[in-house]
Amino acid sequence: MGAELLDRSVKPPRLNSLGSRVLEQARDLLQRTEAMKSVASRDAEPHGLLRIGLAHALAEGTLIKPIRALTEKYPKVRLRLLSALTGELFNRLLAGELDVAVVFLPEGKTAPSPLLTNIIASDRMEIVQSAAGNIDDDWESLSRAPWVLNPSGCLLRASLIDQMERAGFTPMVAAEIHYNIHLQLALIQSGYGVGLLPARFIARKNCRDTVEVLRPPSFDLRLSVAITRIGQLGALERAVELLEDGIRHLFEAANTRKPVTRSGRGLPANRRKARPRK
Repeated sequence: MGAELLDRSVKPPRLNSLGSRVLEQARDLLQRTEAMKSVASRDAEPHGLLRIGLAHALAEGTLIKPIRALTEKYPKVRLRLLSALTGELFNRLLAGELDVAVVFLPEGKTAPSPLLTNIIASDRMEIVQSAAGNIDDDWESLSRAPWVLNPSGCLLRASLIDQMERAGFTPMVAAEIHYNIHLQLALIQSGYGVGLLPARFIARKNCRDTVEVLRPPSFDLRLSVAITRIGQLGALERAVELLEDGIRHLFEAANTRKPVTRSGRGLPANRRKARPRK
């Protein structure tokens, strides 16, 4: 190193003052090297900051359970959550501002390259109206009804409009509610209009007496729930896998519940007669 580190006036030689300081720095360097190895090692205990993005349509209270399970099992992991539109989450992943993002994708689609995509669940959407509503479950009737939807740019809204346009109709939007599913439900229950809600949300909110599911011909709207990332995460991999498992189980449990359909409600004959097909 170009400097004398040992005091050779004594036997055996010992470190002088400079040598002691160099030894201290060397030990610190070794500790930092081991710390860097543990960050990159999948086998190390998960630790450090994990930055998670949530698409607006998925940012709801049910995700608390898998998030808490992660922090309880891996207490050395610190979470930072961000809710945004899917496109913004992709941009933040590419910019290195997020580690993973939980998003909706059309079935059969993946996040744009070079992002990695892991499909973990499927989410079914339902068209619903107030239980006291009188809209029939055909596209022509639904095109005349006022709709409560997310703003333009929402994947769910775009998918619904695509299905309606293929049937020759377009929705009449009466309310654009910015990703507030509880307000959308309240407006639908009040009779303000029809809307598009996740089947899991309808079942969880015990809406049997307040909303009715409408099933127009050929309607089947499902979205993939995906974890997207830019690359491997080293020591945080097991934490992300636990999050994936928690979200997967959440949707699997929700998809086993039966929706509240018109036939399931067993409408009385006089009500059915009062709602003839147009």
